Amino acid sequence: MADQKATNVHWHDHRVSSDDRKKLKGQKSCVLWFTGLSGSGKSTIANTVDHKLAEMGKHTYLLDGDNIRMGLNKNLGFSAEDRTENIRRIGEVSKLFSDAGLITLTAFISPYREDRDAVRELLTDGEFVEVYVDASLETCEARDPKGLYKKARAGEIKGFTGIDAPYEAPEKAELVLDSNSKEIDDLADEVIAFLESKGYLSA
Repeated sequence: MADQKATNVHWHDHRVSSDDRKKLKGQKSCVLWFTGLSGSGKSTIANTVDHKLAEMGKHTYLLDGDNIRMGLNKNLGFSAEDRTENIRRIGEVSKLFSDAGLITLTAFISPYREDRDAVRELLTDGEFVEVYVDASLETCEARDPKGLYKKARAGEIKGFTGIDAPYEAPEKAELVLDSNSKEIDDLADEVIAFLESKGYLSA
């Protein structure tokens, strides 16, 4: 992860604490980290969960891989180094959002375990919830919603996860969603049920 380059900087404590912000919102903050292959359904599931939580009056924010690469991370490509920096930045943003008392949803391929574990280390125990959207390469290729697998197979995209770049599936994810055959709405309900069972939806 990145080294500290700036000098003469000091942490400034805030009078309004993270606990104060959570109480105001009537919920416990966490980072729902959706990971899986392109086409597995990460963004669609996260979007549905976000919508359901909003209908319940919960305070959330969704960080999506493509959207972030159009702004905050638009200077990053898809090399291993850039992928790591992409996730590092998202981890830091997620930490800030969690500190603000939000339930933060992130939808990123985030192919490397080491990078996801580094984000976990940024957060307090129980704040990082790894959600593995489990869909086989065959399933994702058959869906190919953006036509990316077709381009990767044709050699038009290099370093594409699952084709000529690795994806390291989680070994101990808090939640595994079977996206091969289940409906999006049902998978979103599994996430909501998990949050309710773990007490995240109440202060």
